[in-house]
Parts: sequence; C-alpha cells; structure tokens
Amino acid sequence: MDVTVLAGGVGAARFLEGLVQVVPQERVTVISNTGDDEDFFGLRVSPDIDTVVYTLAGAIDPAHGWGLAGETYHALDALRRFGYETWFSLGDADMATHAFRTRLLREGATLSEATARIAAAFGLALRLLPVSDDRIRTLVETDAGTLTFQQYFVKRRTEDEVRAVRFEGIEDAAPAPGVLDAIAAAGVVVVAPSNPVVSIGPLLAVGGVRDALRTTAAAVVAVSPIVGGRTIKGPADRMMASLGMTPTAAGVAEAYADFLDVLVIDEEDRALAPAVEATGVRAAVAQTIMRGTAEKRALAEAALGAVQ
Repeated sequence: MDVTVLAGGVGAARFLEGLVQVVPQERVTVISNTGDDEDFFGLRVSPDIDTVVYTLAGAIDPAHGWGLAGETYHALDALRRFGYETWFSLGDADMATHAFRTRLLREGATLSEATARIAAAFGLALRLLPVSDDRIRTLVETDAGTLTFQQYFVKRRTEDEVRAVRFEGIEDAAPAPGVLDAIAAAGVVVVAPSNPVVSIGPLLAVGGVRDALRTTAAAVVAVSPIVGGRTIKGPADRMMASLGMTPTAAGVAEAYADFLDVLVIDEEDRALAPAVEATGVRAAVAQTIMRGTAEKRALAEAALGAVQ
C-alpha cells in the first residue's frame, strides 16, 4: 500500500518516524509545506523539509526537534562580528545543507530536485516533495504589522495576536511534479498532526491540491494536533482561536471536512467524537501524544487502521 502524507512542522516529522516503522519508506511520499522557507545569510532554508530529513535520518537534535544533533555555532558567532542579526539559529553542519540547496537552486535546479538530492544524501528511501517549486511565503498579520512566519514564530516567539494569515505567491504557485499524482494514486492519504493554518494551510491553498484530496479514491485520514483544547507544541490553538476557528479536535474536523474521511482524536477528547462526526467526518479515538518510539508507531498504526 502506498501512503501519501501531507506534512509540516515537528509533529509531522515525529508521526513519520512511526509511519516508516510500519510502511516501507519506498511506499511513502511526503508532501511538505514550504511556506516557512526563508533566506538567511544568503542561504535558502526549508525548515519543514529539513526537519523531516534530519528526523528520519536519525540526525535530529532531540532536545529541540529541529536542527542537527551535536551542532556547533562558530559561523553564527562569527557573523555577529559583521553586524548580522542572528535570531534565526543555524548551526555549522546545518548550514552545509542550506549551502548545497542554494547552490543547486542558483544553478537552475528546482526545489523538488534539490530536495530529492538532500534526502538521498541522508540515506532516505522515501519520496519527499515540496508542495510547489514556486516560492510561497506565509505572512502573519498582527498588531505589530506584517511578519514573515519566521519573524512571528522564532524572532517574536509567537507572542503577537494573529489577525490574519496569507500566503504570498500562492496565486501563481503550481503543484510540484508528482504532488497531485501522489494524492491520486495513494492507498491512504494522511494529514499529519500539524498546524491547520500555517503548516497544512499552504498545502491546501496551492491550486489543485484540495481538489485532488476531494476526488482521490484513497481514504483520507488526519491526526488532530489539538488535544484537550491545546497543542502539545506550537501556537496552533491560539492561532485558530484568534482567526475565529474552533481550537479543538472538532475545529480541525471542520477545517478539513470537505475532503476528510476520518479524524484520529486523542483519548482525552473522546467526548468530542459526536461533534467531529457532526461535520461528516468519522472520529477514531487513539493515544496521539508521541512521547517515544512505541507511541509513534502505535499512532501510525491507529491512523492506518482507522481507514482499513
């Protein structure tokens, strides 16, 4: 069975750690958010793509959930000497990934081609696709003004009230080669436990992706990133609330109801199953908090089992 996963953020990478324990990597396609991509120090950084690569390669910094384990920061320290702002922390080994990506892009490669080469260099066998080869930037409207996602998330630590979110360049962004085919040909499509607004939202906004999810013959299952009305990591609950969405598992079902078959909700939210099913989405209850390897595998098995 081929499985296609819509992914963004640390939660998606952790879910994928469990999925590749039960499905061979060769049968997995990951479609990654690129709205968080940004240029730092002249280098193109693709945080969600790199988090998937580093996590599945066993190279991730386990304390942060991003970046490389055992990292040093000599280059970043040296850049401060020349007046660079260094609020976005890039380690020395991490910079090598971004330098390689940037070189390929400047030589005319697409982001898809660069991503495939990076995944292969880290020994991954799955197919990792950016949702688009065209530039998309997630912009967050706040009382402090318009912020790029990284300014909102990293520099200002999500402290600003979110008034609106928009995806610059989305009108001209086409799905990357293979994206729509991966959705159409999958046995199961999984929407990973990621922020519905800024991690999955950019994927769904690319022309053709949401329609592909509505029309695929595959079963479509999502894992709620909201447990007990809050997120384990990240600002999804506060962001959903400030944008007028319901910051619960039922609100996640509402956001995906036009294409979703099943939503996996946490045992803590069992009482919300009727509200989920009122949206036309079937609820499946499981332990969704991924503390270790066993829990990650069990969640992947629960998500696949809910639609088989």
